[in-house]
Amino acid sequence: MFSAPKREEIDHLTIKFVVGLIAVSLAPLTDFFAKSRLRSISASYYEGGWSQTIFIGFLFAIAAFLLAYNGFSRPDMLLSKLTSAAALGVAMFPCQCGSHNEAVPYVHWISATTMFIILVYFCYSFYRRARSKAHKEANRRARVYVACGIAIVISILTIAFDQLSGEILSSKLPRLTFYGESTGLVAFGVSWFTASRVLPGLTRKDERFWPFT
Repeated sequence: MFSAPKREEIDHLTIKFVVGLIAVSLAPLTDFFAKSRLRSISASYYEGGWSQTIFIGFLFAIAAFLLAYNGFSRPDMLLSKLTSAAALGVAMFPCQCGSHNEAVPYVHWISATTMFIILVYFCYSFYRRARSKAHKEANRRARVYVACGIAIVISILTIAFDQLSGEILSSKLPRLTFYGESTGLVAFGVSWFTASRVLPGLTRKDERFWPFT
């Protein structure tokens, strides 16, 4: 069914493919298996069952893949390691959600903020590499990266504004944080999935990638 493997070890395109799939599916899966409507993705930690397992497991998987990812520059390498640690911080230090208090104050919030800010950098890094190639499919990818970076920034600013304003927005839209986090994660996933070069229309035939070959 499958041809003999052409790569002896995991490569950066496989990492991007898997990370993209995990990031895109994290929010809908935790929400689907939750016992109640999640007001934030992190609240799934307290739901138990599949919702909690997916939340923790997926973040650990993202952390592992980002730890293995070195990118194409020293900043890429260093920031991927920092993002890996931040993902572990989100998973291991529960948020202050509802009636639940943080085990260690501010660690969850700092970890989540750090992770999303660095993900904006990776959108920029992917954008620069795509623009340097100059062909039409690469230019399309560049536009996707710009859109994803903007979406992550807007989600960060919206959640930050809500928190600093005393939840003026979430008082009218209780699931605002969940929607903001979901937007950021989906944008993160789409950017990495695009960078994996599996999508026709965004990749030339000679550069297209499929992880099962």
